[in-house]
Amino acid sequence: MNLAATLHYLDLLGTVVFAMTGLLAASRKQLDLFGAIVIAMVTAVGGGTLRDLILDQPVFWLSENIYIYVVVISTLFLFFYARFRSLPTRLLLFLDALGLAVFSVIGAQKAMALGLSDPIVIMTGVMTGVVGGVIRDVLMGEVPLIFRKEIYATASFVGISLLLLMVGWGVSVDVSVIVSILVIFILRAWAVQFNIGLPVFQPVNTQD
Repeated sequence: MNLAATLHYLDLLGTVVFAMTGLLAASRKQLDLFGAIVIAMVTAVGGGTLRDLILDQPVFWLSENIYIYVVVISTLFLFFYARFRSLPTRLLLFLDALGLAVFSVIGAQKAMALGLSDPIVIMTGVMTGVVGGVIRDVLMGEVPLIFRKEIYATASFVGISLLLLMVGWGVSVDVSVIVSILVIFILRAWAVQFNIGLPVFQPVNTQD
């Protein structure tokens, strides 16, 4: 199996996992089945949709309907599964890290293929990885994860920057992609495992 096919399957896995995280958010707010599907959908495809719209490219799920089927089927399955068994939340966090890594790299590759500058490639990759979660959190009335101390978008930024550096140094694209995915996954998984976060903004109180 070549790298492109592997990335496609990992992309589908990431779509399922992001849909799961959307479903978990919906369950916390006690949404009905329709609401759960909507939240799962925007979480899973929101980042890629915004990416394609900004890049003036065909929105990926309009031509590849499998993404819609994957989200709906996985959401329906988990919606009823969760009524009888608890979801493996810890495992989902690590799978979410893998989804973040794959989504980020795929988004970056799309911008690279269009010949865009490095800053735009980084922004596009990070956007693909995190915007779905931002939309989910906003709809749920919560502060988006990337604006809290979680190492999330930071991991995406570091991995994509490394991807660009390796390609610039003449490393093969396949190797660069694999390393970038591993770096993003390891950074995010490390943060989850040891509860590592970025410093929060706490200004010193001033007196008049």
